[in-house]
Amino acid sequence: MGNKAALWVVVLLAVMLAGCGQTAVPVTPTPAMVETATMTTVAQERFNTLRIVFWQAPEMLNPHLSGSAKDLGASRIAYEPLATFDADGELVPFLAAEIPSLANGLVAADGRSVTWKLRDDVQWADGEPFTADDVYFTYQFITNTAVQSASASVYRSVQEVKVVDTHTVQVIFTETNPAWYVPFVGFRGMILPRHLFAAYNGANAAQAPQNFMPVGTGPYYAIKNAPQEVIFLGDNLIQTNQITFAPNPYFHEADAPFFAQVILSGGGSSDEAARVVMNTGEVDFAWNLTTASDTLLPLETLGHAQLVVSFGARVERLVLNHSDPYTEVNGERSNKDAPHPFLSDARVRQALTYAIDRDSIAVLYGLSGRAVSNNLVVPPTFASPNTSYEFDLDKAAVLLTAAGWADADGNGVLDKEGVELRLIYRAPLDTIHQETQAIIRRDLAQIGVAVDLQPVDAGVFYSKAPNGVFLFQADMQELFIGMVSPDPGAYMVYWTCGQIPQAANNWSGFNLERWCSAEYDALYTQSTTVLDPERRQQLFIAMNDLLVNEVVMIPLVHLGEVSAVGTDIVGLDPTPWDSILWNIKDWRRVTP
Repeated sequence: MGNKAALWVVVLLAVMLAGCGQTAVPVTPTPAMVETATMTTVAQERFNTLRIVFWQAPEMLNPHLSGSAKDLGASRIAYEPLATFDADGELVPFLAAEIPSLANGLVAADGRSVTWKLRDDVQWADGEPFTADDVYFTYQFITNTAVQSASASVYRSVQEVKVVDTHTVQVIFTETNPAWYVPFVGFRGMILPRHLFAAYNGANAAQAPQNFMPVGTGPYYAIKNAPQEVIFLGDNLIQTNQITFAPNPYFHEADAPFFAQVILSGGGSSDEAARVVMNTGEVDFAWNLTTASDTLLPLETLGHAQLVVSFGARVERLVLNHSDPYTEVNGERSNKDAPHPFLSDARVRQALTYAIDRDSIAVLYGLSGRAVSNNLVVPPTFASPNTSYEFDLDKAAVLLTAAGWADADGNGVLDKEGVELRLIYRAPLDTIHQETQAIIRRDLAQIGVAVDLQPVDAGVFYSKAPNGVFLFQADMQELFIGMVSPDPGAYMVYWTCGQIPQAANNWSGFNLERWCSAEYDALYTQSTTVLDPERRQQLFIAMNDLLVNEVVMIPLVHLGEVSAVGTDIVGLDPTPWDSILWNIKDWRRVTP
């Protein structure tokens, strides 16, 4: 590299680090810095900067304190797990030196333990060495009940984690565990630095500074996280933010990462995120676009960006509240012990399934949506052949009549004992969700069910605010929460009784429907110890069938995750089992 280019590198990094009050550290020039040594300063900055937009603004950049995909995705830029699954379901090592197996003796023959050998050449972005103590601490943090970690359910099967030596840990399970590869792998396996979080391993976990400025072992670390402008979307006031990442100067892979900085802008709408990538080329990558395909496909012809569609485990579903969101019990609404006045009746829930036209909703998603009857859709061997969906308004009407609902006053809305069958329906604020809401309201109106629509800003919707998904102070909510591992265990646990979010657990469970079934819990418990893969398959299919037949929720569409990426960005390798940013170390910009 010439002296002029080297000087530019030093000045750029000094400005970046001085701006956030941190001390500059020695930095090895990235490939982009070398490749653009003769460019103008403006061209260099553009070439060397990867610009990303998440229209759902990331907030909590500690992957073990958030259940939101937007937060997990942003965290993945800085943090790494021991391993993750690629698109083919094969384990790929990150912090692990090798993948455990029965053949290499690292997976115990009785399924009671797994040993992970760790890389010995890894440092945190601040220069501290990565060791087995960090893995052990991450386990302590996740399982500390005072922390109230969103990852805790993934580690329920773990009895203890032992530090064997500086770069070896052993995970011991309470029982034979066919899913030994779930802890410390993928989204919920990201390892935290002990030296930065040890003081926050308790009720003060949410106050850790690195929750917003992650310093990991990954290719980049955060140097700035700042609020940006406040914008109006319809009647909603939305705060946007911007997070700047710099290259990890101690990253453990040669010739990576490529970019001199990554700027992640959060907030706004899916439509705006698509525009700045596909229409103007101002941004390089937009994640999780929910804009309708008939809007996106014409933008692709402009040549600035291309669409990337990855089908995985995501099912857009209509979540039905089985508890009463209107009556307070022990100071809280949606208490698990207070049944919903309408939706606790299975006939009413079944009527809703007949009255919703899932095919029309799937059309909204174009290439990225398929009407579906199952909640568990992947891997394909776990997709139940026993379920189906049917759009039949007559069958819906018969069920409601049998349940005692009739239009006594002739106003077009069914009522019973003087109470109208009226439901509040919330969904994230974006075009495709509002179009889905309109279809469902239209369909249900035809059987005399009134629906009040409440679109909510995504940042609020996926939080613990009163109108968020966890408190669920409404009748219906539309959302998806997908699997993060090819093994369904960590996903299907969400519908066990212990996963019901309540004030007592700080609304941290994922059983948003607040449905409790001893039969379901028994099936799940069996699945945690059965080693025979065919028997486990049958157990998970039986769990799915209970959810569908009891109409715990209404699966609507199997979703493909749609992203837009600039035509000069290469290296993306989407997997349904991790963030699309899982291999951001391999992303680079190419010249025409």
